[in-house]
Amino acid sequence: MIVWINGAFGSGKTTLVAHLRRRLPEALVFDPEDVGQVLSRIVDVPTGNFQDLPLWRRQVAELGLGLVAEYERPLLVPMTLVDPRYAAEVFGAFDRAGVTLHHFFLRVPPEELERRIEERTVAPGDPERDAAARRWCRAMIEPCTAAVATLPERTVLLDGLLPEQRLVDEVLGHLDAQVAPA
Repeated sequence: MIVWINGAFGSGKTTLVAHLRRRLPEALVFDPEDVGQVLSRIVDVPTGNFQDLPLWRRQVAELGLGLVAEYERPLLVPMTLVDPRYAAEVFGAFDRAGVTLHHFFLRVPPEELERRIEERTVAPGDPERDAAARRWCRAMIEPCTAAVATLPERTVLLDGLLPEQRLVDEVLGHLDAQVAPA
């Protein structure tokens, strides 16, 4: 089982996954951004977005599937993935492999995303890199919030303004409802 936590930058994906991990200690955490960082050190990323690399999408799907198959444990994935073509590519690979995907999207108003992005530090000790990361995240607010209209049908929308524990309860409640016998 893969639990993909999606949303704009600053929506709370990583925080939610950390809280979920405490309640699902057997779960593995896989951040596809790590794959993007590795690829960015090896090849040029002309658009500046490693998700535009077909290899990133293939590797994310293959590594996710490999982790589930090899370790037979739930996989928690905090990752913004809002391009419908890319989501179809990655999520389609999970579907074809018969791996259950639970896709959640944290909805947060743009002004709150702005506030959260301004408060975070991405590159401690590197103000230039930190400012560039914040610019990138701010530039992605509109495309990420607009993406709600194009998310896969099975996506569960979550109110990203709710307290973390309530969000954890909602996700776990959804997972329980999906795996409970009929």
